[in-house]
Amino acid sequence: MEQLTSANASSDPTDPSSSSDVATEAARRRTFAIISHPDAGKTTLTEKFLLYAGAVLQAGAVKARAGTRHARSDWMEMEQQRGISITSAVMQFTYRDHVVNLLDTPGHRDFSEDTYRVLAAADAAVMVLDVAKGIETQTRKLFEVCRARHLPILTFLNKYDRPGRDPIELMDEIEQQIDLRATPVTWPVGIPGDFRGVVDRRNGSFIRYARTAHGTTAGSEETVDPHRAETEEGDAWRRAIDECALLEGVGADLDIPSFLAGDSSPLFVGSALTNFGVRHLLDAIVDMAPSPTARLGTDGAYRPVGSAFSGFVFKKQANMDPGHRDHVAFVRVCSGRFERSMSVTHEPTGKPFTTKYAATMFGASRSTVDEAYPGDILGLVNAGDLRIGDTLYAGKPVAYPPIPSFPPELFATAHARDNSRHKQFRRGLEQLEHEGVIQVLRDPEGDPTPVLGAVGAMQFEVASHRLEHEFGARTDIEPAPYKAIRITDAPTAKRLRSSAGIRVLVRRDGTLVALFESDYRLTRLRNDNPAWCLEPLETAI
Repeated sequence: MEQLTSANASSDPTDPSSSSDVATEAARRRTFAIISHPDAGKTTLTEKFLLYAGAVLQAGAVKARAGTRHARSDWMEMEQQRGISITSAVMQFTYRDHVVNLLDTPGHRDFSEDTYRVLAAADAAVMVLDVAKGIETQTRKLFEVCRARHLPILTFLNKYDRPGRDPIELMDEIEQQIDLRATPVTWPVGIPGDFRGVVDRRNGSFIRYARTAHGTTAGSEETVDPHRAETEEGDAWRRAIDECALLEGVGADLDIPSFLAGDSSPLFVGSALTNFGVRHLLDAIVDMAPSPTARLGTDGAYRPVGSAFSGFVFKKQANMDPGHRDHVAFVRVCSGRFERSMSVTHEPTGKPFTTKYAATMFGASRSTVDEAYPGDILGLVNAGDLRIGDTLYAGKPVAYPPIPSFPPELFATAHARDNSRHKQFRRGLEQLEHEGVIQVLRDPEGDPTPVLGAVGAMQFEVASHRLEHEFGARTDIEPAPYKAIRITDAPTAKRLRSSAGIRVLVRRDGTLVALFESDYRLTRLRNDNPAWCLEPLETAI
């Protein structure tokens, strides 16, 4: 993992040489997120990227001081117990003289809000599909978010070493379901479950792979002459060549401008478990994915990467280091050069903010960082005053668009089992709300029992687990009967409070919301009282 230090670099944002240095460093950055359905192989692919970049000696084990430190993108205890990603993770490493910021996201729909926040910090995405399942309903929303933001997407058809569906069929599914034209860069030789290697459609070469023990080390790759490939692979080779001719005939060729516009997706085929095709994909991220560019502010103006420092908070996470029980604000650098201990302005308050404790992240591990550039992800430790969506800047003021929340779809009440731990319970809920794990709704008229809102049921499980194990407050979280939520105002709230099956609560930002036990009741009230304030919550797309 690279330490981003340069003691002799100019720190004056008005110095032309400083702006040039920033632009040069920004051009070396690739910041991308990996999205997929659970069990599609996203976390395995993440670890194989680290393996091929030399950041790990074996898949899953991070190369570090004295060889004693280990870290994985799934660092949370609950993630390791269940074998799924629950929270996003940042992994920074170098590859081919580029600084790669990899954002590993939760695959489960219940944590799609966390993934959405991460996508706001990414310049591109890698969509991992299980060749046997294709696009699954549970994560289609994530792909739609990428399309809505015109985020460039690279597609990886994973698990081709196992039985699965025809890749041409999967290409059609991608186009039909998320309106994204797949343009294969590599094409498989052999059917799913009998994977021989791939044809690189850019030059017609055949790359044959050799398995390694459990895929823990980088596998050897042999480039085979087409004439020899036809002799040795027979019908599998001829079928692959015929399919490549078909793809060329329909114009399914790599198109970089449409990829960068978010209209087409370069497609790669492989198996992360056996390391087949991983290097092709990692090379494509460096060669094709965009480097950081000017970012749009709320005033409608773009802030160039060579401007003075700016960035925004897209994630908060507490207790990553159990020994210190601290919390980290993750900041995407948008412009300028960051220097540790520099004083910046916290845009929402206009107050100065000192960045003394800054780190570059590698899963749960961190290293002190002295400099960072556009595209990099900073971990600001114990930055308790920062909130998700906040902008930090130096020099000319800027504010980046806020990151909206998903409207909650499920509701539950929360009670501390031990009243003597109520202080810890309250502090834990506050922290989880700041992180965006759950939404906490409270009664403005005095009922102390909070109502929790979430997109999926597993968010409640995570909240309960963390309240007990991180804050020492065992908690009962019980389902509440509410089916819909609407923003309201004080006059409407006064009328609603007298109605059965409706509860008026307040969000952290002071907004009044009404919860309804019946969708029909909500519809009837809106039809009968068109002047009442019953507005849908903002959506993230």
